[in-house]
Amino acid sequence: MSEKRYFRQQNPFIVPTTDGKLIEEHIGQASTGTSQYSVAHMVAPPQWSEPHQRPEFDEVTIVVRGRKRFEIDGDVVELSAGESLLIKAGARVRYSNPFDAECEYWSICVPAFSPATVNREEE
Repeated sequence: MSEKRYFRQQNPFIVPTTDGKLIEEHIGQASTGTSQYSVAHMVAPPQWSEPHQRPEFDEVTIVVRGRKRFEIDGDVVELSAGESLLIKAGARVRYSNPFDAECEYWSICVPAFSPATVNREEE
């Protein structure tokens, strides 16, 4: 019998965090060993933020609920539900939810997200 040409994810990998953010990786290095791309569902709590970073991958964010702020090479962009954003590899970016409600979104990274290639700055 040949190998199946699909994969059904029923148990995404829950990335351990210490900042209250939920990260469920559906496809990627941690969940399926896929290095070409990653797909993750996330929920950022109110008043959440990350340090600046300079990822070595492109990242698409699609906001489902709430709002999310991006600081990208000195520009500030805010997305609301139904909006999306592509940030190219090498951009200096900081993600945050400085608002009073949760922000739910999906993230697609090409190639796949990796702690080794996100290049987070010390705060």
